[in-house]
Amino acid sequence: MTLLRLVLKGLAPYWIWVLLVVLFQIVGVLAALYLPTLNADIIDDGVARADVDVIWELGQLMLLISLGNILALVAANFFAARSAMRAGKDLRSRVFARVNSFSPRELAEFGTPSLITRSTNDVQQVQMLVFFSLNMLVQAPVTGIGGVILALRVEPGMAWLIAVMVPVMLLAVGTLIVRAAPLFKQMQGLIDEINGVLREQITGIRVLRAFVREDRERERYGAVNDRITDLNRRIGLLMILINPIIMFILNVSSVLVLLVAAPRIDAGQMEVGSITAFIAYLMQILIAVMMATFMTMMIPRAMVSAERISEVLATETSVVQRLDGIREIEGPLELTLEDVSFTYPGAERPVLENISFTARAGQTVAIIGGTGAGKTTLLNLVPRLMDTTSGRVLLNGHDVRDLDARVLWDTVGLVPQRPYLFSGTVASNLRFGSPSASDQELWHALTIAQGRDFVAAMPEELDSAIAQGGTNVSGGQRQRLCIARALAARPSLYLFDDSFSALDLTTDARLRAALEPETRDALTLIVAQRVSTITGADLILVLDNGRIVDQGTHAELLESSQTYQEIVRSQGVEEEVA
Repeated sequence: MTLLRLVLKGLAPYWIWVLLVVLFQIVGVLAALYLPTLNADIIDDGVARADVDVIWELGQLMLLISLGNILALVAANFFAARSAMRAGKDLRSRVFARVNSFSPRELAEFGTPSLITRSTNDVQQVQMLVFFSLNMLVQAPVTGIGGVILALRVEPGMAWLIAVMVPVMLLAVGTLIVRAAPLFKQMQGLIDEINGVLREQITGIRVLRAFVREDRERERYGAVNDRITDLNRRIGLLMILINPIIMFILNVSSVLVLLVAAPRIDAGQMEVGSITAFIAYLMQILIAVMMATFMTMMIPRAMVSAERISEVLATETSVVQRLDGIREIEGPLELTLEDVSFTYPGAERPVLENISFTARAGQTVAIIGGTGAGKTTLLNLVPRLMDTTSGRVLLNGHDVRDLDARVLWDTVGLVPQRPYLFSGTVASNLRFGSPSASDQELWHALTIAQGRDFVAAMPEELDSAIAQGGTNVSGGQRQRLCIARALAARPSLYLFDDSFSALDLTTDARLRAALEPETRDALTLIVAQRVSTITGADLILVLDNGRIVDQGTHAELLESSQTYQEIVRSQGVEEEVA
């Protein structure tokens, strides 16, 4: 039912095209069924009487009907292809839109390689089934049933031959397809696996080369590749048997017809034209059976793909946007977290517990702590990249879950822990947050982010190309471009998630000095590893195992917080050694 529902829903907007497919196929099939009768008429009426005019007249009619048959089937294929491709396009768009609505929780559940396969290869499997289904929708049943009726009308005494050959064809081809069906089901899982290995190796190519692990990874990829090759070989060995078996059955059928008909023709009980027509109808019947059987071969793999697509479409994001959300935040910004806790799915314990604090516009709040303390998770709760398990995140007294998504995202400027740039230009990346920003505003943002010099040195400056992921710029340059992207949007709330880690101390100091007047009227949250980055913060939250263990200014924490003192001492030792 999942497959049928997907197919019908995909074809619903294109019902006129589907009707045209049916219409043209009926015309084409009826023309094809009528031709053997004309052929018999030519042989019996024309040749028997040596009437050349009759032969020419019926021959021209046959050519016209053949041309009509060809044009009708071409038109049917054209509209079937358009319908199937449009249905595939709509299905891909729906999958893409649903994946775009997912929070990191749902993305982690499916995994990136699987989502890529589901939105490409799986959709293609369903799309191809739709195309072939439309082609066979009328052609196979009308050809088969019409062929049986006309064959029996031409020669009822040979009905037993049809009754024998059709089941033989079904049994032979069906046996091969039944054996191949489980192999098709395995294929989609292996495609997921090889996509995952390939993506991991491409993303981590620098690490592989640094540790000279290319040979090991080639072996790992080769192992998955060999499994796919073996599976395809097993499927191929079954599929290559289909064509010779079909041809064997078709030729045996023709021979049997001739063997049975020869004595009757000699006895004058059957005309040569009739036997020719009967053979043509028998071929059409068997070809119709073959086409129907081929359809069953595609269904198992398409069923698996449809189920995988349906899983994506049926998964609701854990971050639900309200259609009637609050569309305005009035007054100076105030951020409040009330007893916020968060637990990842399947985790044994919360990553954040009972987090509470308040920060206002003009303040800088820093979050520091050891690895795994929950700093990034805490920051991600503010723009609703994830929703709290319990507690509330408030902006000016409004729960962020009650805000219109566009209002919330326009309020927040996020610089993620892993800076990511999209393929395009420097300007197109900086305008992500503010599409209408002028070149002057972009240069201003770059100046604050300490990125003006290296962008000005690029061949085309703001129009210089950026590769996917920003792989054609250094880590520090990528980080500064991401900071400039947030600054260009001029939000009311800046979120810096360890955004200065790739900068040297001098650049870090210059950037923080330039940021201070720029963000004076905004609220700034900074996740940091280096104490030197946050010494001027109005409030420092010290996290340990998901809890706020201490909070205060740098001076206050140096006096009262043992955890903070340990962090400062450890970094002071590291800097002296450096």
